Amino acid sequence: MKKIVECVPNISEGNDQSIINEIVDSVKNYPGIKLLNVDPGKATNRTVITFVGEAEIIVDGAFNLIEKAKELIDMRNHKGEHPRMGAVDVCPLIPISGITMEETVKLAHQLSERVGKELSIPVYSYEYAAKEEKRKNLANCRAGEYEGLEKKLNDKSWKPDFGPSNFNDEIKKSGATAISARDFLVAYNVNLNTTSTRRANAVAFDLREAGRIKREGGKLTGKIITDKNNNPERTPGHFKNLKGIGWFIKEYGVAQISYNITNIETTPLHEVFDKTCERAQARGMRVTGSELIGLVPKKVLIDAGKFFLSKQNRSKAISESEIIHIAVKSMGLDELGEFDPKTRVIEYMIEEKSRDLSKMSIQDFANLTSSESPAPGGGSISAYCGALGASLAVMVANLSANKRGWDDNWEFFSDWGEKGMILQQKLIDLVDDDTDAFNSIMNSFSLPKDSDQEKKFRIDQIQLATRNAIEIPFKIMRVCFDSLSLILEMAKKGNPNSITDVGVAMFCIKAAINGAFLNVRINCNDLKDKDFIKETLSKANEILKITDLKEKEILKIVDDKL
Repeated sequence: MKKIVECVPNISEGNDQSIINEIVDSVKNYPGIKLLNVDPGKATNRTVITFVGEAEIIVDGAFNLIEKAKELIDMRNHKGEHPRMGAVDVCPLIPISGITMEETVKLAHQLSERVGKELSIPVYSYEYAAKEEKRKNLANCRAGEYEGLEKKLNDKSWKPDFGPSNFNDEIKKSGATAISARDFLVAYNVNLNTTSTRRANAVAFDLREAGRIKREGGKLTGKIITDKNNNPERTPGHFKNLKGIGWFIKEYGVAQISYNITNIETTPLHEVFDKTCERAQARGMRVTGSELIGLVPKKVLIDAGKFFLSKQNRSKAISESEIIHIAVKSMGLDELGEFDPKTRVIEYMIEEKSRDLSKMSIQDFANLTSSESPAPGGGSISAYCGALGASLAVMVANLSANKRGWDDNWEFFSDWGEKGMILQQKLIDLVDDDTDAFNSIMNSFSLPKDSDQEKKFRIDQIQLATRNAIEIPFKIMRVCFDSLSLILEMAKKGNPNSITDVGVAMFCIKAAINGAFLNVRINCNDLKDKDFIKETLSKANEILKITDLKEKEILKIVDDKL
């Protein structure tokens, strides 16, 4: 498995597009790096750049960008709303797939060492890459910002983790950089119908983990209450792993609350939005919309969409794109500009595998199937037939969830429908997987066989491809079999007006299972692993046997209700 790492440098330039473009090009054109997003902000004078690459090259790509930013950005002339201390203010590395956080920390330290030695930039390591507790928090590392950097570098307790600590002319131009290994950070702004930074801050303090400083009498003018070490005491906010501050954005003419969510499991985006709405309203304000900075994991928007559907007592058994649409509209993510999930969701941006068949129109798919091409064949058709069966069962679940007078049962049907949507997607993916499996066999047969070594390699590859061509249709059988529980529940408890749809769903699933079994059998003829064949056919025959029993049970219910 490839070790994929995301890098999200924030550069201190958001207005001069020529400078931004040149810095972006330093990674955009770097071999093996995939640029995902560039998000400039004029008021903040800051641009968030997101790219991914394999662990072996991500450090080189990030170094290239930092080097170019040092060349083009002069911090002595920089002004902006966002806290910052360097030309590349922060440069976090985030593990995406196939790599641990510990491995990512090592990459962050490699990058930090190179930046410190080769570019003579002071580097502070934060989050998981921090070398001491107080440096885990980025706000501590960045305290004083660029204007306080000279004083910080002269403080022995804040000596950089890497690079020089003398505030010379070179560092005056570049500033310092903070480099980390961290989890996904969601940068998120909520828009308010006010121009008051103080009122925006009041809401931010209600929510953020750091909360607000305690004062005598609970008044803003009251004396600060301190602990025995003379540190200010705080009243914590509502959420863990949430940072927040209010500011006025001249570009939009409104105040915003700028949040950083550092753990999407403990602090979901939709809950932050909902609580912000609540606290804003309590203070006489209204949330008008919000904006995401950079990219987000798909889970963030899926969880949000389902949350708002649940608040409406609506079924969550709808397509992924519809769920995300609900999330975008519910939180007003498109208030300040278009929000295109294809360019804002990280999983959509790094998808490499082409789903040629499942993206076709039904007319094109039918035409291709009827052509003289051997693929798509019976396996892909079985998977598609199964997907249609699961889809019909989900339709019955949704009609039942939204049926007048059945409001108390909407969640029951929604839960079953969600299970069906997962099965539907698996079967749609299997449409392409089965054709890919067939093509792999054909490719294996076309391998060279001139030498004994080539012959052996060719035979081994044919056997591997053949085994895969058995496993895929068997998986179709198993996923279709899992759909029977949904169909049975809809037969028993679903909207009676849709009982014929339940029957058709059963026929589709039965046809899919039988069709997939034929593909399992024919490919077993060419596999040498007899133990695997015996075990697979035994399991497949058991599925057929139980499917026959379930079919009779379901169709009897259908017949009785007609």
